Amino acid sequence: MGTTGRIRIAVAQTVVTTDPGANGTAIRAAMRQSADQGARLVHLGEGALSGYAGAAKQYYVGWRIDWAPVTEELHRTMALAAELGVWVVAGGNHRLSGDQRPHNSLWVINDRGELIDRYDKRFLSHAEISDFYTPGDHACTFNVDGFRFGCLVCIEVNFPELWMEQRALGVECVLFSTFSEDPIFEVIARAHAAVNGFWVSIAVPAQCASTTPSAVVGPHGNLLKRARSDGPDVVCVDLDRADPALDIALNKARPWRDTARAGDIYAARRVSDPRSTDRTGT
Repeated sequence: MGTTGRIRIAVAQTVVTTDPGANGTAIRAAMRQSADQGARLVHLGEGALSGYAGAAKQYYVGWRIDWAPVTEELHRTMALAAELGVWVVAGGNHRLSGDQRPHNSLWVINDRGELIDRYDKRFLSHAEISDFYTPGDHACTFNVDGFRFGCLVCIEVNFPELWMEQRALGVECVLFSTFSEDPIFEVIARAHAAVNGFWVSIAVPAQCASTTPSAVVGPHGNLLKRARSDGPDVVCVDLDRADPALDIALNKARPWRDTARAGDIYAARRVSDPRSTDRTGT
């Protein structure tokens, strides 16, 4: 962990269309609103900039996308990040070479407007892997003001090993972007937060918010703040390591579980006792 005790993040719940221009305009408006509220990082949903091919496939010819406006809007978003001095994590389709299908990605833009990393969704749905996307092959973590962030996307909520990997990488807040109206996603994400002792930011498009609004979950698994359920919104939350309500989750449960997983405390206390080894005796 870093030494900074608090950071403010924003979850931006924007309307996601298949028009990168409209998406980019919405993203940058949310960025300005977030910066006005003192946020250092703005987190957006799956496909927020380019549109999401899977959910809007009827608007694409197969998975083919006009990349020029996607690139233009990404550059405009990067420029505004530098102007505002905020980090941005935004979803979109990342073009590969030739006829290769794109990645379903999260772009990581720093507060100097530089694209410093990209998370490519690794666990794709059946429709995605069959018709739209190429899977990624790496985890993505980065530091902002002494806090370590990680990225996961949509159905990856269903794979505990990915969330445990985030914990092993020292992640303190998982930025979870999705284009889903499945209310169980929030339930599962809250469980991952509580089990692993980290914050989880959940970003969804505004059109999905009626069932599962964007939200930030604390390391205890409880909701800290939730966006409105009837349209676009920006919610800001302080991730505060010194919050008394998080003391057990951060300072007791999380380190104890690390000790328990190492196993030494148990190995030292195991005994050679026939009443232990005989599991059929009374």
